[in-house]
Amino acid sequence: MAVRHHLIKKPPAAVWEVLDDGRRYADWVVGTHDSRPIDADWPEVGSRIEYTIRLGPWEFAGHTVVRRIERPDRLELEAYSGALGTARIAIEVQPWGEHTLVRVDEHPLQGPGGAVHNTAVDALIQLRHRKMLGRLAALVERGSPHERSAQHTTT
Repeated sequence: MAVRHHLIKKPPAAVWEVLDDGRRYADWVVGTHDSRPIDADWPEVGSRIEYTIRLGPWEFAGHTVVRRIERPDRLELEAYSGALGTARIAIEVQPWGEHTLVRVDEHPLQGPGGAVHNTAVDALIQLRHRKMLGRLAALVERGSPHERSAQHTTT
């Protein structure tokens, strides 16, 4: 099981603003080229987003389903990666003073990915999560376009 955490220097509501937008997953999920909601009620339980994964010259389609959401603390997803199977991804969002501690817990759930799951795979997932959480933090800390324009007018 690969678990990683990251401190984001914004309140939990700012983190949820990004998590709530299925079009922005490709901006922070490593390996995802683009993303779009399939269902308008993302991220409610059962709703889905689809995305494209590019590995060199190859392109694969995948989708992710919301399996559990407990606002403001938790979002659990099941990512379907075609022949590789599925993975469970749990995202915890915790207030940490005036900031937010985000914890990601991911592991293979079904298919061949689970059969080859070992500590080496967990190490690769850890590297992916480090980059992914860094991207999420950068998006959240940069703020929404409305928030950025308000910052420029007040400084």
